[in-house]
Amino acid sequence: MSLLLIVIVLPAVSGVAAYFIRAHRVRRLVWGATAGVHFALSIKVSLSGVPVSAGAWIGVDPLSALFLPLTSLLFLAATLYGIGYVAREPVAPRPDFEDGRLFRNEPESVFTGCLLLFLSSMSLAILSRHLGLQWVAIEATTLSSAPLIYYHQNRRSLEAAWNYIILCSVGIAVALLGIFFLAMATQNGSSDLTIQALIRKAGRLDHGWLGTAFIMVLVGYGTKMGLAPLHTWLPDAHSEAPSAVSALLSGALLNCAFLGILRVQQICVASGMAVFGQDLLILFGILSMGIAAVFILRQADFKRLLAYSSIEHMGILSLGVGLGGIGLFGSLLHAVNHSVVKAMLFMTAGNILAAYRTKSTTRITGLCRTAPVSGVLWVVGFLAITGSPPFGAFVSEFTILRAAIGQGHWIVATAYLLLLSVVFVGMGGIVFRMALGSADRPALREAYSASLPPIALAVLALILGLWLPSRLVETLNQAALLLGGGAR
Repeated sequence: MSLLLIVIVLPAVSGVAAYFIRAHRVRRLVWGATAGVHFALSIKVSLSGVPVSAGAWIGVDPLSALFLPLTSLLFLAATLYGIGYVAREPVAPRPDFEDGRLFRNEPESVFTGCLLLFLSSMSLAILSRHLGLQWVAIEATTLSSAPLIYYHQNRRSLEAAWNYIILCSVGIAVALLGIFFLAMATQNGSSDLTIQALIRKAGRLDHGWLGTAFIMVLVGYGTKMGLAPLHTWLPDAHSEAPSAVSALLSGALLNCAFLGILRVQQICVASGMAVFGQDLLILFGILSMGIAAVFILRQADFKRLLAYSSIEHMGILSLGVGLGGIGLFGSLLHAVNHSVVKAMLFMTAGNILAAYRTKSTTRITGLCRTAPVSGVLWVVGFLAITGSPPFGAFVSEFTILRAAIGQGHWIVATAYLLLLSVVFVGMGGIVFRMALGSADRPALREAYSASLPPIALAVLALILGLWLPSRLVETLNQAALLLGGGAR
């Protein structure tokens, strides 16, 4: 079995096994071991540089070489955080089945099993070279992650899970129409929807069908990505899911939907329709940033605050791709920066929630005094996610600004800067009030296991602002070239 198949199959097999393992320690050992092995294999696969063979349904190119290890890294961090989380905050099994039955409804078994299946489906979505297979994988990410949102088994989490399933399923159905239209664009209804085949015949694709296909895919996968106004599932799901799950939903899942859009844009570029897709991406990018900024200004729930921040950053990614050129490099780099920082922030939010037992931004003050590690991480995360130097997001956001100014898009550049400023002011007022206000309780004892993963991600975010590894720069450049972008 090739390494690519192992990367996909290993977490799936472990996930099924985890469902039937009753001993918590053994199940958590399987979970942690799978996360570690998957990360090691992802690095090996991404560095191997194996050329994609013609007609292959799975393979590695610069885009997948970028997103696969990033997804695996976030999963490893979420695992280190999540194992302690489920131990500290277990959910009592519901008496749906009698003891001794094979399918006993043990919440942690379901949680661990679905989490590993979630990793498998995301890996498949990233490695897919066939648009139909990628569609199946992205739909599988919805089905495997929905039970994770319902982990706490209350009315709000149930409502969030159902909204997530329904809206993302509608979106994925629209994306399927886009793939059908893309097949029609081949003019003979070809069933070969591998990326290599479509790019090879790009010059003969019907532009009318291709343009319609791109719109359908943008709307469909844009729903899963959280682009406004298709974003309505995202704040509820991120707010109600366990923090480790929120970290993966925001840091990894949204990237899978983003990659689905990039694949079709890659075909548009090859067929000479790059500008068509870019204009739509700019529009959705600015719209997403604007709507997110409005909701961030007076947000009373700090997990929903982070969710709207994710919508803003999905807009930034869309805008960077829409600008093209060095904007593509900036967008792909920003995907890395956003994933790292947002995962760190959601884990920190989980620690704050565990300490205060509330998500209200107005009921938490003096965080740096009562929980100093979480308080410092909360402020550091805010500075990093809003693009403050010397963190990595500053580099990627500034690169996108350079693209807008360099191409003479002065209105876009002005709107971009204005919205970034509004978000900075809105989030800053909330974050600093929570972190620096007067303490209303004595110092709290913070769990070491819950603080270490966000600290490691915060350090990584800082490193990416001070130094970009040459291998990462090369991968980003190659990925940008696939989409018609230029070097950094």
